[in-house]
Amino acid sequence: MRVMLVQSISVESSVNERVYPIGIVALAGVLRRAGHEVGILDMNMSSDPFSALKKLLLEFAPDAVGLSLRNIDPLGNKTTSFAPHFITAVKVVADLLPDAWIIAGGTGFSLFPERLMRELPEIDFGIVGEAEESLPALLSSPGNPPAVKGLCVRKKSGISVAAPSADFDMAEYGTHDYSLLQPSLYQGINSYVPAVGIETKRGCPYSCAYCVYPALQGRRPRCRPPQKVVDEMEFLHKEYGIESFHFTDPVANIPENHLEDICDEIILRKLKIKWDGFMREDRLNEKNIALFEKAGCECFSFSPDGLSGKALEALNKGLSYSDILKASKLASKTDVISVYHFMVNVPGETAGSRSQALRTIETIYNMHSAKRNLGTVVLNNIRILPGTRIEGLARAEGAIGADTDLLYPVYYNPRPFDAMRHELETLHHCRNTFMWQGIL
Repeated sequence: MRVMLVQSISVESSVNERVYPIGIVALAGVLRRAGHEVGILDMNMSSDPFSALKKLLLEFAPDAVGLSLRNIDPLGNKTTSFAPHFITAVKVVADLLPDAWIIAGGTGFSLFPERLMRELPEIDFGIVGEAEESLPALLSSPGNPPAVKGLCVRKKSGISVAAPSADFDMAEYGTHDYSLLQPSLYQGINSYVPAVGIETKRGCPYSCAYCVYPALQGRRPRCRPPQKVVDEMEFLHKEYGIESFHFTDPVANIPENHLEDICDEIILRKLKIKWDGFMREDRLNEKNIALFEKAGCECFSFSPDGLSGKALEALNKGLSYSDILKASKLASKTDVISVYHFMVNVPGETAGSRSQALRTIETIYNMHSAKRNLGTVVLNNIRILPGTRIEGLARAEGAIGADTDLLYPVYYNPRPFDAMRHELETLHHCRNTFMWQGIL
């Protein structure tokens, strides 16, 4: 079968940051090994994405088209939605190739499978969660689809959504067939984040109140062997000149010793590469943070999310306020840039937690002022996503109604602290400017 995999638009046109679509590249390799002929398009890399989509559809003439909706929206308090682009792409495929099977997937689709399939009768099937095993099985008999994990199908009673797979053996996850989409095309196109991602594990054992990772990937971390992770990084470095990588895991430094073993392997091979990833604050110590720096970590990305002890409790982070300060102190002594992500005006916010939030930002800047190694502090309201504790709380409080459509950006930001983010951003921007300008 001829199969075309498409990464639908998932970045704003005004933003230069692009991400190599490892999800569809991984699936393309799986399908090739199963005997399919595969084509790939990343619509984010074209100045005229729908012309590029039309051209490749007509030239390749696939029997099936897999459309990936990776991001629903850009987050960051923005009201932009990527759903309209995805909907348009589905309709373009259906119009140009009425006989082709249309299969939807990706993280964004996995959050709203029923909602999107109801709106888009053109979609024949969907796959929720990981698809390395489900997609080949589906394509073996799309006219009579087998019962596979994560499969979304239409029935007389409505849309049926099977539970997603959360048991793919990551030891079988090898180096992708990068010839399908040259990684070198993404080299040097970003200003802030590495464009090429590396997946070292799936699954997250934590229960953060706003997060969907455990529902989509499972709660048990499934790790790739460290040697295979570094094999992939070394291959990309030597074959395509990629020098900087982002570990795409929900948390890079769990379980214990996995990231440490990856770093030992990088050092053993004397690879001159850089990498970053999101770190769990309570898993850092003087020994491993020094190892991470030695192995090429160029940015410690922290997402403690709560700016106070009360906020951490409300977000169910499983962290203490002292964990955050300890991690900040350790990171501030290195030559590595640190970036902190926090959520503002979380459930149960009070005047006292607001005051502590201001002190937290001041404390972080004070810690990093000596080496000026604080990249930035990102302050966001909570994007309400379906199936999360925050959704349930927001509905119970009346912050959103029963008819609120979460497909489009909806943020948790009730009064009386609805302007808190702007107040904190003012402090952050002042301190950030003064730090980088060397003004005391």
